[in-house]
Amino acid sequence: MTIRNFDSLFCPVSVVLIGASATPDTVGNVIAANLLAGGFKGAIYFVNPKYSSVLGHPCYPDIEMLPQPPELAVIATPAQTVPDIIRSLAARGTHAAVIISAGLREAGLLPDVLETARVSELRIIGPNCLGIAVPGAGLNASFAHLKPAAGNVAFISQSGALVGAVLDWASTREVGFSAMVSVGDMADVDIGDLLDYFAADQATDAVLMYLEQVTAAPKFLSAARACARLKPVITIKSGRYPEAAKAAKSHTGALAGEDQVYNAAFHRAGIVRVAEMEDLFDAAEILSRAKLHKGERLAILTNGGGAGVLAVDRLIDFGGRLAALAPSTLESLGKYLPRGWSQGNPVDILGDADPARYERAMEILLADAGVDALLVMNCPVASTSGTAAAGAVIRAAATAHGKTVLTAWLGGDGTARARHMFATAGIPTHDTPDDAVRAFMYLTEYRRTQEFLMRTPPHHPEEQQGRRERGAALIAEAFARGRETLTEWEAKTLLAAYGIPVVPTFAVRRTDEVRAAAESMLTGSVMELVLKINSPDILHKSDVGGVTLGLAEPLAAERAAEEMYLRIRKVEPQARIEGFTLQPMVRRRNARELIIGMTEDATFGPVILFGAGGTSVEVIRDRAIGLPPLDEPLALDLIYRTNVSRALAAHRDKPAADVNAVARALVSLSALVADHPEIIELDINPLLADENGALALDARVIVRPALHGKGGGNPRLAIRPYPAYLERQVHIRDGTALILRPIQPEDEELYPAFLARVTQEDMRARFFGTREVTHALLSKLTQIDYAREMAFVAIDPGSGQLLGVARQISDSSYSTAEFALLVRSDMQRRGIGSALLHALTSYADSGGIILWGYVMPDNKAMLRLSAAAGFLTSPVEAGLLRIERKRT
Repeated sequence: MTIRNFDSLFCPVSVVLIGASATPDTVGNVIAANLLAGGFKGAIYFVNPKYSSVLGHPCYPDIEMLPQPPELAVIATPAQTVPDIIRSLAARGTHAAVIISAGLREAGLLPDVLETARVSELRIIGPNCLGIAVPGAGLNASFAHLKPAAGNVAFISQSGALVGAVLDWASTREVGFSAMVSVGDMADVDIGDLLDYFAADQATDAVLMYLEQVTAAPKFLSAARACARLKPVITIKSGRYPEAAKAAKSHTGALAGEDQVYNAAFHRAGIVRVAEMEDLFDAAEILSRAKLHKGERLAILTNGGGAGVLAVDRLIDFGGRLAALAPSTLESLGKYLPRGWSQGNPVDILGDADPARYERAMEILLADAGVDALLVMNCPVASTSGTAAAGAVIRAAATAHGKTVLTAWLGGDGTARARHMFATAGIPTHDTPDDAVRAFMYLTEYRRTQEFLMRTPPHHPEEQQGRRERGAALIAEAFARGRETLTEWEAKTLLAAYGIPVVPTFAVRRTDEVRAAAESMLTGSVMELVLKINSPDILHKSDVGGVTLGLAEPLAAERAAEEMYLRIRKVEPQARIEGFTLQPMVRRRNARELIIGMTEDATFGPVILFGAGGTSVEVIRDRAIGLPPLDEPLALDLIYRTNVSRALAAHRDKPAADVNAVARALVSLSALVADHPEIIELDINPLLADENGALALDARVIVRPALHGKGGGNPRLAIRPYPAYLERQVHIRDGTALILRPIQPEDEELYPAFLARVTQEDMRARFFGTREVTHALLSKLTQIDYAREMAFVAIDPGSGQLLGVARQISDSSYSTAEFALLVRSDMQRRGIGSALLHALTSYADSGGIILWGYVMPDNKAMLRLSAAAGFLTSPVEAGLLRIERKRT
């Protein structure tokens, strides 16, 4: 498992520092001092042959001389010594190590270290890191200059230097940590592993991250999504403005910048991104204390009109929603408040507002069904007490009907008492209107992303076989002709196969064929034509005069083709010209020009783009990016994250465009990308949208040879679609039919009834002891990535009950996977376990994965079942047996 032996990292009973030093201000000296000063209750050992003691603490010459095997090791020695140290630690039975030392990767020493660690299951943080700290356990295995205070926030950093800055800032804010981890080079333990661990850590209420880059994107996103379902995950990501943009052939490639892709990944994973270091803790505070349960409409109550206006300005700046107060609310406020009140939202109750006025105004606003959250502000005045007003707010917030209340008490030291009262009452409080509104928008973003966390759009290759085959044939034809781009006709044929409406397009090879084709097309409702050059080497036809509009006569079309050919030959003499395309001239008076497309990101793989289209697409740059796979709700979210989405609504004499038709086009594009990994860039520009639907006028597709994944899909998707192709019906020994399928997030609801009928003995056999069944555990079990982790469930089709689960979790190389199996106790010995294990072994065999697992010696049923499936048994430590099945 990815978090195997993490308890040895974060809850060790003993720790050794190898490289302890008596020389002041050296790394070995600072870590030694931090270990001794941290309050760690377990055994602390130092190793360095140069000293008999360090800081008055005994120091041993080598690892072999230690009185007992250390559970955790901290290594601060030259890089060339580390491989032998890891071998010695593995031989002593150490389970985890933090390698402070730098230079291992550059010296080519990491493969040796990692192989030793893999065989012995010794987990490694680093190398080249600042260390780790677990303040609640008194463990400070770092060379940080400050001792972290204990708290409920985990901090993960890809920069050791930033850890020190964060500790400085947190100490002034009295912020404490459940853990602090400097990950360094992430040779073994990475961000995804740590998110898996902190998701289930009951001492952690929120996870903060400083990221420079994401590695192993599918694993990272899987872990982040699982963690974000349970607690806030907040990040600051550096490198928002790279010096060099990616060189891309398509508009989509040029528009999809690296930072925008990171935003899309964070959005899909439920991660809240902040811009500044202090925002990390502000966001953690608000998200840990408050939730938006119903909606995002904010009412603002203040005793200072200026503060209210500032708050509204910032709310609009951030894209928030100001609540529209109901007439009955305005009437109630009008009856109670002085005549000079603001008569709307923000509600200015005037500078002389006493506690009673605050309390009554809050009660009225919180009773309004159109108000989801309330920001209460106070500007200090001589005539009334801000502290007394705070007491009134606390009383009113106690009956807030499940709605969120935030406060901003403006001023300096004079408001400290009020802020302390709010903190004690668990009400978020802020210094300024800007801070308060920013915090509210963190709540808004968190709520929006939570809605999409459980969405795993399906992949049905058997239903898509026809369109996939047509698409594959078009791509193969391009490769056969030595092309990396599809012609316009090929591209539109591909889109049409996936249900994306396209304008009819006809291809001709010579200029003398254009006239005859035009004659056949200029009939009935087709009054004008568009002529385009057909060349795999010219992607942006308008830029070189390769498009002529409004051709109403066949002769005019022929002449236009002749002129176009000569023009193109002059400006693009090397371009291969395969002829021309003709299509009806589309005039849709109410149409909006959009762009949809995809490109390949180096970290997250294929991404989908939506935005404002047309010839100025790269100038306007109004776009949003999403990660496939998409379904309609995800596609609509993508659309509504752009400014052009507002133009799709009805305005003036234009009826509303069919937004759902645009969303369906995005879903179809996502399916196309999931089916064909050969596609590396794709543009549909413009995609016209009006009240009658969506229509693709032009398309370009860039391809390269690629391998297909399991089920024939795209293995480069960072978020795997739900593998519906693995669903099947099986019959067990007595002939009963069961549904075997991959697990889904919604299956969490089935687990309580399932586990209620599993005996304690079977639970012990599955988890090797007692295990508290929490929401965090069930979330982790049911939300998987269908890549590093796969689980099959057996479902009774009649009752819908869960009868059994088989699961595998792969290592980082996807060469081996640990597996486990659990069948409901009253349904055992009927063949359910055999069916589940067969599904799991078949899946592992298809990927060349070796399955292995641990079994208790008295679990005879599992040993018989595994032996029948070809597993071999060998003893290991801790009284367990290891079973392993070789590749077939």
